[in-house]
Amino acid sequence: MTMSNSLFSEFNPVSAKQWKQKIQADLNGADYNETLVWQSLEGIHVRPFYHPDDFKNEQIIIPGHPSHWDVAQHIFIDDETISNHLMLEAVSRGAESVYVSAEKPFAWEKVFLGFPFEKAAIYFHFKFLDLAFLKTIIPWLQLKKATVFYNLDLIGHLCEEGNWFHSLEKDHQILEEIISKYPSENILSIDTSLYQNAGANIVQQLAYGLAHANEYLNHFQHHKNLEITFKVAVGSNYFFEIAKLRALRLLYATLASEYGFSETCHLLAYPSKRNKTLYDYNVNMLRTTTESMSAVLGGANAICNLPYDVLYHKSNEFGERISRNQLLILKAESYFDTVSNPADGSYYIEKLTEELAERALEVFKEIEKGGGFLKLLKEGTIQKKIKESAQKEQEWFDTGKLILIGTNKYQNQQDTMNENLELYPFVKTKPRKTIIEPIIEKRISETLEKERLEHENT
Repeated sequence: MTMSNSLFSEFNPVSAKQWKQKIQADLNGADYNETLVWQSLEGIHVRPFYHPDDFKNEQIIIPGHPSHWDVAQHIFIDDETISNHLMLEAVSRGAESVYVSAEKPFAWEKVFLGFPFEKAAIYFHFKFLDLAFLKTIIPWLQLKKATVFYNLDLIGHLCEEGNWFHSLEKDHQILEEIISKYPSENILSIDTSLYQNAGANIVQQLAYGLAHANEYLNHFQHHKNLEITFKVAVGSNYFFEIAKLRALRLLYATLASEYGFSETCHLLAYPSKRNKTLYDYNVNMLRTTTESMSAVLGGANAICNLPYDVLYHKSNEFGERISRNQLLILKAESYFDTVSNPADGSYYIEKLTEELAERALEVFKEIEKGGGFLKLLKEGTIQKKIKESAQKEQEWFDTGKLILIGTNKYQNQQDTMNENLELYPFVKTKPRKTIIEPIIEKRISETLEKERLEHENT
């Protein structure tokens, strides 16, 4: 006899209304909404329980949820020989993919000398757009049968820097030529991490990422085999971030189907910088661990962790090793690779996914009604909305409603950092002429940390 017949059939089902009535009775007169319902930065009211009665439709099916995820290691290209050593060392110690960033063209034969292309995927982040470089490195990596994500994102660069790489016309001409010449390669990406790190709330991140993607799908709609990689920064609101990644896949599938594209996308996730702190920096390890857990459960294809000391130390072996080992422990010792989609069927996460997707879709429709993402960027509307959200979050932090342990709560007053700073940990100003106002990343603890550093000197 099955358990459903022998056990659950003996209990009468309890409706959501009955549960709420029971809770209200147990509150002994306290207000249900004021006591047990809290509101997120996105304006979503989170209830104390969720129930099948909350759903109008069947369980949400998330398109493209991966069956496994990769541990990625970030490698910055400066000296090619050193970068090659770091890359091979990372792979030999458990990294399953590498996230390679470069500010200028480099000698790829040196960088990838001895690299196990059959074992590890390659994600690129080019801070330049060079046609000759791309037309030589792509066929070379094709010959190596490498799995590569080139992550070209013209709009993402425009958002971050305020300018195109060259010009609107030249940038699109280069991108069109690369996509046409290498149709089977993963060329395009959408960087939503910029919006998160600048202070956009989750609904905005999803809506702006979708509108950002729509600009490319509309422009390249004749390339029907086009696939997009999303770069996603994961914050500390654990269940919301799980739902965010699921909602992103759901929203992209809806948009891509309208153009006749594949409904699946690829997600490269890494922890947010926005909530990372200079003081009590070891807490950053706890933050990045839970954020990586959200990324796994939300359905990221690859996760590239942030070292706990990334704000103030130059890249170093210890910090990189710890960040990689955090992911390896999740995978090999915490069994986060055993079940491919454990969030399925969770009433809370399902409801959050649904609500975030619905709200983001409404914002996306408003963007398109207003002329599209690029138009609103040029008008400064997107930047203004992100600043408003960032200010709201900043007020929550300043008043203690949003807590960062060791920073605005339970400070260690003996903790000093002035002697440890190898890097400038605050927003860097770079005066330049731009065609749009750039979107600036800023951590929420910066003002408080500046005050503490100044106090150290007195």
